[in-house]
Amino acid sequence: MLGEYIEQREGGYYVAGTRVSLDSLVYAFRDGESPETIQQNFPSLTLEQVYGAIAFYLGRQAHIDDHIRQGEEALRRLIPPLSERKPEAYARLQRAREQMANPS
Repeated sequence: MLGEYIEQREGGYYVAGTRVSLDSLVYAFRDGESPETIQQNFPSLTLEQVYGAIAFYLGRQAHIDDHIRQGEEALRRLIPPLSERKPEAYARLQRAREQMANPS
C-alpha cells in the first residue's frame, strides 16, 4: 500500500481495494473533470477516494505521468497502428473520412 487511497499491484497503481486504475482517474482529471464528475463516472468509488487519488497523483505527478507514458509506449509497441496491421482497411477508412469532410 502506497498510501491510504492508492496501492500498487500488477505493475500499476489502483485505488486501494478496487479494480479502478489511477491512470483512468488521472486521464479524467487531466481532461478537466471535477472530482464529483469523476466519482459519478466511477460509482464504485466514494468522493473521498477520488480526492485521495487526485492528491496522491498531484504529490507524485512527474513520476505518475512518466509511468503512464511508459504504459502508453508499451501498448503502442504491442499493438501496431491499423495502417500497419490492415493497410487496406486503413485506406478505406481514410477515403471515407475524406468523403465525409468534402461531400460533393
